[in-house]
Amino acid sequence: MLNIRPSLKLAFIGGGNTSAVGYVHFCAAHLDNKFQVVAGAFCRSQENNHKTAQQWGIAPERAYLNWQELVEQECDHVDAFVVLTPTPHHLEVLQYLFNKQVPVICEKAMVCDPKEIEALQPFYSKEQFLAVTFNYSGYAMIRELKYLINQGKLGCIQKIHLEMPQEGFRRPPDIAGKSASPQAWRLQDGDVPTICLDLGVHLHHLSSFLLDEEPSAAIAEFSNHSQYPNIVDDVQMLLKYPTGIRGSMWMSKTAIGHRNGLQVRVYGDKGSAKWFQLNPDELELNYNNGRREILDRAGQCEYADQFRYNRMKPGHPTGFVEAFANLYSDIADNLLSYKHGTVQTSPYVFGLEHANAGLKLFSAARRSSLSQKWEAI
Repeated sequence: MLNIRPSLKLAFIGGGNTSAVGYVHFCAAHLDNKFQVVAGAFCRSQENNHKTAQQWGIAPERAYLNWQELVEQECDHVDAFVVLTPTPHHLEVLQYLFNKQVPVICEKAMVCDPKEIEALQPFYSKEQFLAVTFNYSGYAMIRELKYLINQGKLGCIQKIHLEMPQEGFRRPPDIAGKSASPQAWRLQDGDVPTICLDLGVHLHHLSSFLLDEEPSAAIAEFSNHSQYPNIVDDVQMLLKYPTGIRGSMWMSKTAIGHRNGLQVRVYGDKGSAKWFQLNPDELELNYNNGRREILDRAGQCEYADQFRYNRMKPGHPTGFVEAFANLYSDIADNLLSYKHGTVQTSPYVFGLEHANAGLKLFSAARRSSLSQKWEAI
């Protein structure tokens, strides 16, 4: 008899048709048929809430205007709640969900700064299921790169350089014929500048994911190059790691010509690797004997040749939503293990500790921007 596993059921808090990330989460969660969104409090606007439910095939009675009512009514009927509200709202929602002891999937950044992590601690226990969605490590060739590093193919790692330049504050994107101005919450900075919560946590995640260690000190320069006053929109950082690795990060919202210039470069004493998000299926490798190689899914991959990363054959490039779907697939496996009372430690699913490490990094960077000195993390 064929054993068909039913889809895990999700409820969204936020993420409606006015959200920057909601539809991506919806598509990614459904791609491998491991999840189904069945309820939500998608938007504060009744009209947009209704439209979102209608577009996504959600029963009208399961589309709530009040997110607390959603949690109370659905906590026994769904497998996890997905937090997709703006980052400044996460603390209140997470405290409520943790107090209810329900499984949580949370869009990055988890909260706004290390103090908010401290405010979460009384509500959080290690038995709590939590997955924070850092999706760039879902790309097959990033996972291939991690495998190559772990196998020593690049030798002893010496340097890592990460950058994520965008142009959105100088040239707001035109999406489906509509101008997409920055959301109001992205134009306000707290103790950790919003650009670090928006872009920086991705760079921290990729560095930690690839190196398996956290930076120990940082020196940073925060700048404003946009028409929006009193916010940081360009950050340059240098990093030191405990094992002697050196690194850098650059993130910007004012780099005209870059839609999303996410790039990762790793240098070892035997070779180097470069990955560029706009060309996601290729990994450029260079070795100290002069050999150069472009590795893709049709090449001799040692990790990314798995069926799960090849929904379509090479030559048909994978993309952002598929990378996100890879992460959702990992989250589903972990959540199933959790529900069955067993512990599954996936190298691709990250929680509070990882999120806190990123916030501590950018808190140190802010101190450094003021002191103009290296600051310990």
